[in-house]
Amino acid sequence: MTHNATAAEPAAVPARSAAARTSHAPRPWRSGAWTPWLYLAPALVVLAGLLVYPIYQLGLISVLEYTQAQVSGGEPTTFQGLGNYRTLLADGQFRQVLPATVLFAAACVLATLAVGCALAVLLTRIRAVPRLALMLAALGAWATPAITGSTVWVFLFDPDFGPVNRVLGLGDFSWTYGRYSAFALVLFEVVWCSFPFVMVTVYAGIRAIPGEVLEAASLDGASQWRIWRSVMAPMLRPILVVVTIQSVIWDFKVFTQIYVMTNGGGIAGQNLVLNVYAYQKAFASSQYSLGAAIGVVMLLILLVVTLVHLRLLRRQGEEW
Repeated sequence: MTHNATAAEPAAVPARSAAARTSHAPRPWRSGAWTPWLYLAPALVVLAGLLVYPIYQLGLISVLEYTQAQVSGGEPTTFQGLGNYRTLLADGQFRQVLPATVLFAAACVLATLAVGCALAVLLTRIRAVPRLALMLAALGAWATPAITGSTVWVFLFDPDFGPVNRVLGLGDFSWTYGRYSAFALVLFEVVWCSFPFVMVTVYAGIRAIPGEVLEAASLDGASQWRIWRSVMAPMLRPILVVVTIQSVIWDFKVFTQIYVMTNGGGIAGQNLVLNVYAYQKAFASSQYSLGAAIGVVMLLILLVVTLVHLRLLRRQGEEW
């Protein structure tokens, strides 16, 4: 009996030790899991004040009847629910402006990414002096205010005094008269002031890629396009995600370039985009609730596009 009891004691020791370890295990709040959130709290409070509250006000105004009469206090503010959104959907001009905005933004994003990535690769192939000159020129375009750049581009393509028409032999051709030529002119200006961000960001990412990887791909006989597609692009995926989403946000809400270069949206509103259309509704027509509803629609579209883009990239990453 004594021998059996003695033999059983060692088997019980690990159980007691495990229980003791469990009782004294550090809990998440004790191990500093909340420490990063404490450091981020001030920034989150500022972001909440700058983003959450304005978005709340935008959504609130979009479901109210809020015109100049309500602003001046002449009439009470009434709840409209989805009435403003139904008014937008019934508006033929809104149904034309929405797809035009999506297509124009998509063209701007693709062109910006193509030019920025191509010049980023070019920066890795040229010497120091040309590289510095290209970087300074690109940063100069990036630092130019949108209204200044738009005014300069309007002068360059002016049918009477612009040098572009003279060089191309186009005579008195007006770029802003036709719908597609006006959109093309604005696209050139948007790409001109947007590609430096993509170029500098992608160039920094390329410089971070180990040279041995690129050298091995080159020794295997891969072309420059193959190296970019199969080596650089997968390794630069996080950076490309950032610049793509940033470009989508910037180009989808273009306002200054369209407003300045097409004189408020072109002839009969043929070059309107959602941002300019919202401005006209809210401030030119004093229909602030409709302008807010357009803003909410733009916000939802940007959220959907961003989430879908991130989901597709994540799925591709899992497949690769």
